[in-house]
Amino acid sequence: MASGNVKVKAGTRPPWVGLAAAAWVQMAAGNAYTFPLYSPALKSVLGYDQRQLAMLGVANDVGENFGVVAGVLCNSLPPWLVLLVGAAFCFVGFGTLWLAVGGTVIGMPYWLLWIALAIGTNSNAWFVTAVLVTNMRNFPLRRGVVAGLLKGYVGLSAALFTQIFSGVLHRSPTALLLLLAVGLPVVCLSTMYYVRPCTPALGPGGDEEDAMQDGHFAFTQAASVLLGAYLLGTTVLGSAVELSDATSYALFGVTVLLLLAPLAIPVKMTLFRKLKKRRPPMEPPAAASEEPPASAEEEPLLIPSDAPPADEDSEKLDVLLAEGEGAVVKRKRRPRRGEDFEFTEALVKADFWLLWVGYFIGVGTGVTVLNNLAQIGAAAGIADTTILLSLFGLGNFLGRLGGGAISEKFVRSMLLVPRPIWMSLTQTILAVAYLCLAYALAPGVVYACAAVIGVCYGVQFAVMIPTTSELFGLKNFGLFYNLMSVANPLAAVLFSEELAGRLYDGEAARQRHDGRPHGCLGPECFRVAFVVLAGCCALGTAVSLVLAARIRPVYRALYAGGSFRLPNSSQQH
Repeated sequence: MASGNVKVKAGTRPPWVGLAAAAWVQMAAGNAYTFPLYSPALKSVLGYDQRQLAMLGVANDVGENFGVVAGVLCNSLPPWLVLLVGAAFCFVGFGTLWLAVGGTVIGMPYWLLWIALAIGTNSNAWFVTAVLVTNMRNFPLRRGVVAGLLKGYVGLSAALFTQIFSGVLHRSPTALLLLLAVGLPVVCLSTMYYVRPCTPALGPGGDEEDAMQDGHFAFTQAASVLLGAYLLGTTVLGSAVELSDATSYALFGVTVLLLLAPLAIPVKMTLFRKLKKRRPPMEPPAAASEEPPASAEEEPLLIPSDAPPADEDSEKLDVLLAEGEGAVVKRKRRPRRGEDFEFTEALVKADFWLLWVGYFIGVGTGVTVLNNLAQIGAAAGIADTTILLSLFGLGNFLGRLGGGAISEKFVRSMLLVPRPIWMSLTQTILAVAYLCLAYALAPGVVYACAAVIGVCYGVQFAVMIPTTSELFGLKNFGLFYNLMSVANPLAAVLFSEELAGRLYDGEAARQRHDGRPHGCLGPECFRVAFVVLAGCCALGTAVSLVLAARIRPVYRALYAGGSFRLPNSSQQH
């Protein structure tokens, strides 16, 4: 992708414009969270039973997380083309569902709808891969912050779509499907020009420039937190009182303004640059005047990955001459941690599988609670589970945003805390939360645990993404990220469908046999499942601690002294 790079220095506007555009794309990438909003229409209009609906839910999860193809192609296709593929998938997949639910096409076979739903939600993989890979490369010195910020916006999308569905679309499933089929592709087509690779300067930019960049990220994070709090407030307000159409439209208008907030950074930088140009230039020091600096076009922004250090030039030359005479047979050196790995090279590394297993357990147990949150609330005697979903969603967002920022802060500190430490810490908290749900199932406990589990669930994403790039490089980051993401649907099938689902159905059948026909009530519905999940998290904690101990030297090499030193092979691609 280097051929399409825009040669600009760090701190200029294009990377920040692309980050602002990425926020909108990430909101569109949360379309899989809309399945609970239109799934009742699939059941009622098309006459599906609960088992068929559950299988459509599997299609929803598989499509959302199968991004290996997008990960492979993102190295050979420009970001705008990756986004275009995602927009086409969104149009075809959700457009087919709209035709079926709206009654335009009668008698559409079930298997075709399953494939259409998988294609529609697979647009998420293309959207996320395009913006995440591009922005991680545009801001390689702030990987944790960028990953947490962008994944945080995906976490907020559920609340955004709920607000649109309840207020603007008047709870119409067909209108929602039409929005997904047409509106989301329009958003991506409008922003894809701005999501483009830039070549940042990787040398030290000075304390003033670093402080400015930190301030820009802090502003973007604050804007996203404000957006999350606002969406939670509007959700609670909408469930408490009946809102008029004018009020709903006004509330949505404020949401749009908050989504535009990241654009304030490039606007401010444009105005600041104009003011800076008006200031008279300072006289250069006498020593500097003897040797004028190269122009922006002549000065290399990056040291090429194959460029040897100056003090090794003569040695390299001798080796090359010896190779030409047949005296030396050159062997390709295997990449070290932090350098760019190929697919087969990463798969044989224990670090890869330790990270995958830890992530598998963290997201798998969290998504089990998410998928069964309505039933968990009902078992605890909670009639309206909307607040539970909102608490989990807000916690998920805060975990993604805070996990990236906090891990970035501590990894740059004198302690050099490896990022997987935060996976182990949150999985310990998850184990405690699951035991509370198993033995103290009450409305207050469920509300608190929903928020806590949401935070810990979000941290898994925010830690896995930068850790993957730090261990295996940025060259094939899109592929490795999507390989890690496969853990999500696999864990959902194992923990949610096979474990929690089977145990819940068995307890519900026993209660019906005892004369209680209204679903499953009481802590027995999920007790065994929660105990098993707690045990799995204990294992996940141990795995993450082992990984953290193994890769601590990587963080010493990358972050010693509080500054990031990018490996040669990962500087830019």
